[in-house]
This record gives sequence, structure tokens and C-alpha cells, in this order.
Amino acid sequence: MPPSDKDPNGLDNPVFIIDDGGHYCNFPDVDATVPAYEGRQKSKSKDTNRLAYTVTDIPPWYLCIFLGIQHYLTALGGLVAIPLILSKGLCLEHDALTQSHLISTIFFVSGICTLLQVLFGVRLPILQGGTFAFLTPSLAMLSLPRLKCPAWTHNASLVDPSSPVFIDTWQPRMQELQGAIMVASCFQIIVGFSGLIGFMMQFIGPLTIAPTISLVALPLFESAGEEAGSHWGIAAATIFFIVLFSQYLKNVSVPLPSYNKSKKCHFSRIYLFQIFPVLFGLSITWFLCLALTLSNVFPSDPKVYGFLARTDNKGDALSKAPWFRFPYPGQWGVPTISLAGIFGIIAGVISSMVESVGDYYACARLSGAPPPPKHAINRGIGVEGIGCLLAGAWGTGNGTTSYSENVGALGITRVGSRMVIVAGGCVMLLTGMFGKIGAVFASIPTPIIGGMFFIMFGIITAVGVSNLQYTDMNSSRNLFIFGFSIFAGLAVPHWVKNNSEVLETGIAQLDQVIQVLLTTGMFVGGFLGFLFDNTIPGTKEERGLVAWKEGYKEDPEEAANTSDVYDLPFGIGSKICAANWFQYLPVCPKRPAGPSANMHNRCAPENTSKTDLEKRTEVNTSILNKVPVQA
Repeated sequence: MPPSDKDPNGLDNPVFIIDDGGHYCNFPDVDATVPAYEGRQKSKSKDTNRLAYTVTDIPPWYLCIFLGIQHYLTALGGLVAIPLILSKGLCLEHDALTQSHLISTIFFVSGICTLLQVLFGVRLPILQGGTFAFLTPSLAMLSLPRLKCPAWTHNASLVDPSSPVFIDTWQPRMQELQGAIMVASCFQIIVGFSGLIGFMMQFIGPLTIAPTISLVALPLFESAGEEAGSHWGIAAATIFFIVLFSQYLKNVSVPLPSYNKSKKCHFSRIYLFQIFPVLFGLSITWFLCLALTLSNVFPSDPKVYGFLARTDNKGDALSKAPWFRFPYPGQWGVPTISLAGIFGIIAGVISSMVESVGDYYACARLSGAPPPPKHAINRGIGVEGIGCLLAGAWGTGNGTTSYSENVGALGITRVGSRMVIVAGGCVMLLTGMFGKIGAVFASIPTPIIGGMFFIMFGIITAVGVSNLQYTDMNSSRNLFIFGFSIFAGLAVPHWVKNNSEVLETGIAQLDQVIQVLLTTGMFVGGFLGFLFDNTIPGTKEERGLVAWKEGYKEDPEEAANTSDVYDLPFGIGSKICAANWFQYLPVCPKRPAGPSANMHNRCAPENTSKTDLEKRTEVNTSILNKVPVQA
């Protein structure tokens, strides 16, 4: 394919080809004689196939493993950061062993939730992991006077992790946090499986999705800058290698040994740099940090700039972590319920759902899938609620949500196969059971993670903005909605964080809800985009609703593609959901009898329309015979 061809969504998606015939993308030529609409459909099909692997493709098993590891590494920063941030509120600031147990538990539960989401949820290649939306209400709950940590827990010399007094200090706090998360997750389960979130989708268009997706990443510039700023040299090296592999060397093929039955042992040219840019970039800079650590180039004083670039700054957790440990529900005790934190966690759940819906659309675009239908969104949100319930029961101190970082990884690698995410989920499960492996991955230096965030968050922001291609951006209405939503989504949370006392109502639970919602940029921007897009007058063409959903319902071929992507597996979608009474469930697609019969007739015309065809031919022939032919 010529390198100059560009995908209309702004992402350059060259074909990944193995010369042994393992995977080819055949592009249909657009016939100039066909109508413009059909040409657009063929062009859209062509652009979808320009991915290395689309959502329903199954790469070779070894590629699935390595790509799954890459997705695991991409999510590693968030998975490790959440337990470490919570540890201070849980009085575990100086208990590295329990911190490693929390990290292993969140790995394990994230693996379970990923498999549930890919197989039975929205069925898109989207990783599940801990959510930062739960951190603010969780820390607010743990800062209540009765849950504040005693002063002696902040002194490392006074903390004995095996002491019953210390255990009785932190475990009740974890149990109360678990109970709040489990109760709040029931709200998300109801919203998802009742179809309420899918019902709202008919009012959501590009001008709602664009600011929501963009504000998933834009507010994170501060945390990305802080992590990268722990050593700008290492962060810049990480960015350099990822950009080098994903953009400049993406069309460079590497000969690698391969085997198949026809050619036996031979060499195949594989575009390694295109599909493993993050893995290669992280590995190179990780080994660079290891070499500079062993040579004592980086300072050994934690207070000196550059210490966080050392690979041994988390060495205590590595030495104490067990080789094998199986996390189980209730490992910290029986969860308890307190109304103080439930409403705050529910606010986090609402923000998480808004973010996840945006991630579904972004993931569908980057993986070559049609926009998710309402029944798939319902299942996805419902399964995420089940994931939060499991995370609370296992005691991660957090919930689960769709990982925006891994949506960005799809845009870089151009591999959208959900089997890769299944492999990534299995890797997370294994890592959660082998404590040493989790501790080794947790030793990735902070500036490397910060450099990776620069790339991933930039991709997510661009994907959000690219939704505007469906709208009329010459319209002052649309310019106002998008611009105001983005600006308010950045300005309002910043003001609320610095002036939270102004919004105090005297009701602690209500204060938590208000603070969490107004400090979540994606909620503020998405809500304003939704409000203005549905209240300011504008045509469907101007709003982008026609172009955005063009062909996905009317075109039978595209409808079949939607069915292949979003229907439930193992015959559930074709057998159980096909029953008449099951079609009334919000998680099952509506399948009218008429179109299926028409499709059958179109596919087998010889049995039903042969006589009609002969009759029409005879009539046309008789008419032509009566027309005089002039020389």
C-alpha cells in the first residue's frame, strides 16, 4: 500500500503483512461507475481493512502473547499507582509487603474483568483495570475523622506489619472501603442491564463524544508531566523510541524465522516496529535505567532529582514479595457498609460510566469495528458494574473501568484484535498469582511511565477530536458547543479543586458527590456537550448524526459486521437471544423477522424468484421485438 494513503480518521493504518500468507488484507477497488453512496461504503470497508488485525481477526498465538504483554505493560502505570496512592489513606505507607499484595490483587481482578468484558460485555478489545475516578471519593472517605490513620503509622520505625495492632488498624478501613464500592457497583449494574444507558445513547452524538473522549486525557497532563519530570532525560528517551518505532520505522519489515506446513522453516518479513513500539520503547529505556542504576549514575538519595529513575527504588517490595500467592474474596475480612462513602463512590461510578462510553466509541474506531449498538453498551456498562463488585469483594480498594491508555495503544499498534486483549487478561491473571513477577514489573521507573503517558494521552485526545469530522465545523453552533465544553471541562475542575470550601453544604455525603462530579473534567465537558447539543436548534446533518451513523442500520452488509462483532459468543447470541421473548431484554439485539427473511431471499434467489425472472425476461424480450431497429 502506498505510504501516502491516509485513514480519514486521521490515523495512518498501514497493512501488517506476513509473506507466508498468514494474514493479508484485500482491498476492493472503488468502481467509478457506482453511485457515490456505494463508493463511500466501499471506501469505509477499505479503511477498516487497513488495520493490521481488526476486532474479529485472530493473529498467530505468539503475536497474541507478545501484544497482550504490551497492553499489560501499557496499563501497568495505572494499576501500580492506584494501590500506592491508596496505601497512605489505608495506613499502609510503610508496609511494602501489603502494598505488593494489593498490586497483585488488582492485577488478578483486572484480568478476570477483562475476560468478562471481552467475552460477554461490550466485546471490544478494551482492557479493564483500576479507575482513578474512585480515588477522590475513596480518599475523601478515608480522611473522615474516625478513619484517619494514627500518627504512629506514619513513622516507619514504629510500624510492624505482622503486629495484630497494626493489622487491626488498616484492615477495618479496607473493609469499609470494600463495602462502599460493592454497594455503589450495584447502581452501575442496574443502569447497564436495565438499558438506561443505552436509551440515553439516542441523544448522544459526536458533539457529546468528542469532548468526553478528549477530556479523558487532557486533564491528565499534570500527572503525566510530574511523572515524566522525575527525570526528563529518561522520559524523553522513552518518547523518542516509541515515536521512532511507531511512526518512522513502521513500514520497515524485519525477517524472522517462521514455520508452516507448506514452506517448513523459512524467514518471514514482519513489521515488528509497527506492532510492538510500546514494548520495544519501554524495554530499551528500562535496560538503560538498569545500566545507569548499576553504575550509580542516578543518585541514591530519595530527595535528590533523578532518584525515581533508578530501577531499585522499589527493591524492598521485590525482595519481600512471595513467589506464589492466590488472591481470594474477603482476604482482608468481611466487608462492612457505611453510608458515609457510598454516595461519593456512586459519583465516581457515574464518572466512570461516562468515560467508558467514550472509550467504547474510541475503541470501536481504532479496532475497525462499527459504532457499538445500544445493547452492547448496556452489556458493557453492566459487566463493568460486575467488575466493580468483584474488585470490592477481592479487596483492591478500587473498582474497574475501561482503560483509556490501552485504547491509545490500539491507535499506535493498529492491532485491534480482541484475542490480543484476551491474552493480555490472561497475562494479568498470571501476574496476580506470581507475586515476584508483579513486583518486577512494578519496578519500572516512574519517568518511563510518564514518557509513555505523553504518547498514549495524546492519541486519546486526537481520537476524541476526530469525531468532529462528522459534524459541520463551519457552523458557529458546533464551534461554540465543542469549544465551550472543552474549556469548561478544564477550567471548572481546576477552580473546584482550589476552592472546594465554597461548595460545602454541611452535608458530607452531598459535598463528596458535588466535589467528585465537578472535579471530573470528562463529566463536566461531556454533560455540557450533551446539554447544548440537544437543546440548541440544529439539523441532524449539522450535528453530525446522519454521517456518524450512516449505513450502520440500513446496509445489510454492515449490519452483519455489527452482529459479528457485538453478538454474544458460544451460540448465545444466535440461539438464546434469537428467541422472541429474549429480544425484549436490553442486552440482546432486536432481530425483526422481515429483514432476515429478505436477506435469505437475496442470498438464494434461485428457489423463490426464478419464475419471476423468466417472466420479466420474456416481457422485456417481447417489448424489444416490437421496437424497430434503425440502421
